[in-house]
Amino acid sequence: MSDDGRASEGGEEEVRGARRIPGPRGAVDDLDLESVPRPLLPPPGPAAPDEAVPEQSAAEPPGPATPERAGPEPSGPEDAGPEGPGPEDPGPEDAGPEQADPEDAGPAQAGPEQLAPHPFAPHPATPDQATPEPLMTSAPGTGLSHRVLQALLGAWALSACSAEETAAVEDHLTECAPCADEALRLRDAVGLLHTDGSLDLDPTLRSRVMDGCLGRRPARIPVPEHAAPYDAETARLDALLRDIGDSEWHAPVRLRWFEEEREVSRRTTVAGVIGHLTAVDGLLSAALGLDDPLGRGETPQDPIERTERYWSAAQRPPTRTVREPWRAQSHELIRTASFAGRNVAEASVSYGAFALPLQDALLDRAFECWVHGGDIADAVDYPYQAPAAAHLHRMIDLAARLLPAAVAGRRRAGLAGPAKELVTAGAPGRSVHLEIEGHGGGDWFIALDSPAALGSPERTVAQVALDGVEFCRLAAGHISPVEAAAGQEGDREAIRDVLFATASLSRL
Repeated sequence: MSDDGRASEGGEEEVRGARRIPGPRGAVDDLDLESVPRPLLPPPGPAAPDEAVPEQSAAEPPGPATPERAGPEPSGPEDAGPEGPGPEDPGPEDAGPEQADPEDAGPAQAGPEQLAPHPFAPHPATPDQATPEPLMTSAPGTGLSHRVLQALLGAWALSACSAEETAAVEDHLTECAPCADEALRLRDAVGLLHTDGSLDLDPTLRSRVMDGCLGRRPARIPVPEHAAPYDAETARLDALLRDIGDSEWHAPVRLRWFEEEREVSRRTTVAGVIGHLTAVDGLLSAALGLDDPLGRGETPQDPIERTERYWSAAQRPPTRTVREPWRAQSHELIRTASFAGRNVAEASVSYGAFALPLQDALLDRAFECWVHGGDIADAVDYPYQAPAAAHLHRMIDLAARLLPAAVAGRRRAGLAGPAKELVTAGAPGRSVHLEIEGHGGGDWFIALDSPAALGSPERTVAQVALDGVEFCRLAAGHISPVEAAAGQEGDREAIRDVLFATASLSRL
């Protein structure tokens, strides 16, 4: 150091040649150019012939050349001119990047007041140039900058902004395409946070995906139309079972159905319900020549007896191990029915007290799979929707076709009113108009006096209206006939006979 406080010439050269560590620099997106002071530069002028002009890198925008100061740099006010440093003659601490000595190899330490200008930042205006518009301006009439409005997008998507902020953000979205795209993404994400909607997949999604795939490349052996509802409902129930934990397999489930005119129930577990489905599905396996889950030998045909035998054969309370055998059995049933096609559609499946063709038995199993899937979902607090409309319509149609025989059976047991008008087989008879509304709905005419009679709109004596899902819940024994009908008109006795006959279709 010399006496006047300045570094010696040799020491200054040593300091200039040393490498310096640049300070932290903010990201371009986070930089508010309005808040960064622009560096003060000397007025533009021609460079002296003997003055060296520092080379500019390709990334740096061209700027006015700054003449190099001769001699050592002043260290204080006493070294400045008579008037001291002026606005056009900054001191060493205020010198911008363009005023650095070209012999200085390392970049200067960037402080709050020494940030290098961004390559796309506006340059200082010259006498021949107009001042360019800033990149980030305030929204018109709000005083809020682009950066502030961008930060408010999350609160706007959550409807947490004030009225003034909401208006400012929405005005800004009409002018800024990037913010508008971000706002749409945030609003879609907020929709996933609503807990009042079901998290379960759309029940028609699987059918739509399969239809799209088969439309591009048809299956060599397609699933028959009468087996499609059973295929869809077993897949939906299997998806539910995959999501539940080990402890939930022991969650209590109460199975309900009607016997005569009273509701009965049976308590079991989630695993017990799957065991029940496995046992009753075995009736179809036996009809198709497949292995019966109850084993070989004499096996009961009644669904209740089969279920009791299956449950009693278990050495311990069933767990999730029952899922794999049930799913393998359902796959085998669908595969066999697909290979056999229409050849086995009319094959008889005995349920003990009655029998159904295989195509109707598959619909019956799809219906029970959906109903018991809902029982399991209620037990483990899981969202579970109704089947696809086309599948639900076929299930309702099956129940409607079974109602004339159910009314006749209750009449033989003394539980229904006497026949009032007998007709020959196939002739129109007294009928009840069953109007099913909503999901899977339609119109059916139920013959009252004989299963061989034909339901007819001209012989209608009563009309009853129900929602499609409510009608299925009545047929499953989950609601009472008294509270089922949404609308009734006509012969009250006929309406009562049809509603109670619908409930009598239910069983374990």
